[in-house]
Amino acid sequence: MRSHYCTDVSEKNIGEKVELAGWANNHRDHGGIIFIDLRDKSGLIQLVCDPADNVEAHKKANEVRDEFVLLIKGTIRARGEGLTNPRLKTGAIEVVVDELIIENRSAPMPFVIGDDKVGEETKLKYRYLDLRSPSSYETFRLRSKAAIAARNSLDKLGFLEVETPILTKSTPEGARDYLVPSRVHEGEFYALPQSPQLFKQLLMVGGFDRYFQIAKCFRDEDLRADRQPEFTQIDVEMSFCDQEDVITVAETLLTDMFEACGHEVKAPFNRMTHAHAMEFYGSDKPDMRYGLKMVDVIDIFERCDNAIFTDIAKSPKINRIKALRVPGADLIFSKREMKSFEDYVRKFGAHGLGYFQMKEDGLKGPLTKFFSEEDIQLIIERTELEVGDVVFFGAGDKKTVWDYMGRFRIFIAEHEKMNLIPEDAFEFLWVVDFPMFEVEDGRVKALHHPFTQPKDLNHNDVEDIESIAYDIVLNGVELGGGSIRIHKEQIQSEVFKLLGIEEEEAQEKFGFLLDALKFGAPPHGGFALGFDRFMMLLAKKDSIRDVIAFPKTQKASCILTKAPSAVDNSQLRDLHIRLRESTK
Repeated sequence: MRSHYCTDVSEKNIGEKVELAGWANNHRDHGGIIFIDLRDKSGLIQLVCDPADNVEAHKKANEVRDEFVLLIKGTIRARGEGLTNPRLKTGAIEVVVDELIIENRSAPMPFVIGDDKVGEETKLKYRYLDLRSPSSYETFRLRSKAAIAARNSLDKLGFLEVETPILTKSTPEGARDYLVPSRVHEGEFYALPQSPQLFKQLLMVGGFDRYFQIAKCFRDEDLRADRQPEFTQIDVEMSFCDQEDVITVAETLLTDMFEACGHEVKAPFNRMTHAHAMEFYGSDKPDMRYGLKMVDVIDIFERCDNAIFTDIAKSPKINRIKALRVPGADLIFSKREMKSFEDYVRKFGAHGLGYFQMKEDGLKGPLTKFFSEEDIQLIIERTELEVGDVVFFGAGDKKTVWDYMGRFRIFIAEHEKMNLIPEDAFEFLWVVDFPMFEVEDGRVKALHHPFTQPKDLNHNDVEDIESIAYDIVLNGVELGGGSIRIHKEQIQSEVFKLLGIEEEEAQEKFGFLLDALKFGAPPHGGFALGFDRFMMLLAKKDSIRDVIAFPKTQKASCILTKAPSAVDNSQLRDLHIRLRESTK
């Protein structure tokens, strides 16, 4: 139905006959001559319908309204002097219409295509209309290029694409599963996979050596801007490898994907231990586009005359006192603003937020009276204070201090008065040497997953055990991660015991994996990259909903299709399910 897309033509085509197809982006009647901006996936071109040229085409053009589907034939000509539009790729030319067909009409539009002020709920209800905007098309064109580049990159590295099951077995670790009732196995359920983790390990046992998949995954968890109930990840596993081999593959993949999308990033990426990340940035996914590094000052505060601080400082293993220097803050923020920062950190468990201001005549602030001159000078030296800087202090148990000071670091960096974050920077970081376990409410949990290889299980405190696990962080967002896996059945059984998973439960939940490890499983490891998060950052969007064609809301519902929805009683009977009244 077309000879060209709208922006395939240029001044080189002046005088040529063309056939175009698309939507009427808008129409204007200028003294009897009708102008229509025709839009297709490539962009816009101006149509001219002049009764002096073609009466029938002009008559049809009178009927056209926004978003009518049009087929046209016409001739390319240059626009008149002073009438060019530099904002359009085709702004120097127009099409004189010889024939116009209204292929389909549109109902009145609920919003103007491309209007950024439209509410998200309306956009999601009419998602198919929102996708018509050039910016939406560009986002998904970019997503397609990235996916193709990923496949090509991994293919060159000798990886085999294999699809793993969507209907699988529910496991006790990680987020909540989406359950699927079985019609033929009464009272039993499948689960939708949270990841292909176990299957990709079984592929390594099967001798496939190098596997990848652009996989759909599902998690029934509370949603945020960077989470969806169903999401896509680039899943990779390889045999006879160590951590360095896996990181090299991941860096090659990421640099190839960026290059395909028009950006250059250089490997190797920087690395940081998990312990270093927590101590100096209060986060296991620190944003390295800016500084604001926390400094430990607990030894200095131990000598001060304030009992609150000295009590905290007596237990340096479980407590922390951290200093965060903010360059120029004394010249930027008022005292009232700096006092309001305390309200911000209190939301995350802080009892307060002290600060010193570096003036021309030395360090000032209500806390200085508790310190000797020597210790004040040591604070200045350790935090590298200069005139105009402010240093903020957080004190308390280490996990709480890491959390609220880490959040405060981001809050300051993103503050409109600070302007610390470069717009077009892409800063990758590997965070390595993660703890193997964490303890919550007295229960030992795997920090990553229970199939991660521990460095050494012989520690008195399980929280001191490190794993061979690594996360890849981009601009403060966890893009993905992975680990070297346990490939020996004995070690896997020991890890299950530490997690409180008894032998009988381990056999019931993971017996197929434990059995497989008995048959000569090779050393293996891998990683998974969150493809939606990757695209959100690459396309500079605020939410992964913007890079998913038909996303769910924050309540995990689809406004467009009204899913989830009730089903017929006959379907429930087939599945051996009976609903009971809600107790809420």
